[in-house]
Amino acid sequence: MRTQVRGGGRRNNPLRRRSDVVEAWTALVVTVLLFVVAPVAGAAAGLWAHDQARTIAATQRADRHRVPAQVIGNPPSQLTSVEGTRAQTFPVEVRWTDPGKGPRTATAEVPLGTVRGAMVDVWIDAKGHGVAPPAGEVAVWQHTLTIGVWTAGGVVAVALLASAVTRRVALRHRLAEWERDWALTEPEWTQRGT
Repeated sequence: MRTQVRGGGRRNNPLRRRSDVVEAWTALVVTVLLFVVAPVAGAAAGLWAHDQARTIAATQRADRHRVPAQVIGNPPSQLTSVEGTRAQTFPVEVRWTDPGKGPRTATAEVPLGTVRGAMVDVWIDAKGHGVAPPAGEVAVWQHTLTIGVWTAGGVVAVALLASAVTRRVALRHRLAEWERDWALTEPEWTQRGT
């Protein structure tokens, strides 16, 4: 009696349809995808992104160097529109002395409020072009977390979309099975009533 109640009765239940079995397995697969696969995929993608970002940051640190330069262009003195509290920089012509090559000029980003003739530190690449500073640890970790979260979110989105589609198809099959069974059963019920 207990065996029938625990497990045996479920498999032989005449009310259990194939669509019910598909829906139950889908729920199990979606649960595993949401609670196991999504976090593991996010962590794996994050680790991969972290390694890539650290490699790029190391390459940038090797290629770029900071030099003191004099602003020779005319930077804007104020913003035309406010864009939050983020520090604003603008491209301006700067000049510095490169040992062995003499004075050099390039366009570099300088902070808002810098005036012509001011000395600023700018980052220059091996070709002498003004570039952004090399990525620091904060930027590496931001990239890592962004890739990890988006990957996990993508797995979650795909799992939930697949679940919704499967449930909709299972519902259509279930309704079709009920219609078919009712077409067989309905004549018996209507004859009993007469």
